[in-house]
Amino acid sequence: MKIVVAGATGLIGSRTVARLRDHGVEAVPVSRGHGVDLITGRGLDEALRGAEVVVDVTDAPARTEDAALRFFRTASANLLAAAASAGVEHHVVVSMVGAERLRSGYFRAKLLQEEQVRHSPIPHSIVRAALSFEFVEAMALADAHGDGVHVVPALVQPVATGDIATALAHVAVGLPLFDVLEAAGPEEYRLDDLTAKLLAARGDTRNVVADARAGLLGANVPDERMLLPAPEAHICHTTFGMWLGER
Repeated sequence: MKIVVAGATGLIGSRTVARLRDHGVEAVPVSRGHGVDLITGRGLDEALRGAEVVVDVTDAPARTEDAALRFFRTASANLLAAAASAGVEHHVVVSMVGAERLRSGYFRAKLLQEEQVRHSPIPHSIVRAALSFEFVEAMALADAHGDGVHVVPALVQPVATGDIATALAHVAVGLPLFDVLEAAGPEEYRLDDLTAKLLAARGDTRNVVADARAGLLGANVPDERMLLPAPEAHICHTTFGMWLGER
């Protein structure tokens, strides 16, 4: 089985390639660094030749709504068209828990990407991942408020990036779902509390300010439960303590 992973140089992408190879399949990494450009289409046809499955873990160069919409509108369309021409039998895409509820900011762009996949003739699977520990950490480090790190006090079930990759690999080697699989961690936190724990583990002494107006990736979060997965979600095994220990 030949599986092409688009966006293979990112955290999720590189780990997805590794997990797929653990399954004994031929995993082909695709990115600009590999000579493939999803925006122009350069190198796509050659990269997808003979592929049975495509796993799309690409990300926009900026996570503002406009930039992300522009990226996914073009990149996903080009990838899906090339995959259809190559006779790909299964298209797997990673999205975000809450995309169908928040519908603004970066979440709106991910929902657009989901819709493109659903409307394609290629059998598909959509894996919506909860916020990752790595993403929450990066978001906190990038916060530039003078009085501390401002975080929306929403409930989350954070997941390790490695667990997202494992879920994607498992779905990719199986039959298309024609549906959504949510993947989340085993523990529930308030996002501001989790951020405070992450910063403390790094020795970062900044205060964490619970701020309902802070939003998330350009989206308002009017209900604290909007980022939680559905009861039937796939629950991954890595706890926050385990993730910290592995680092």
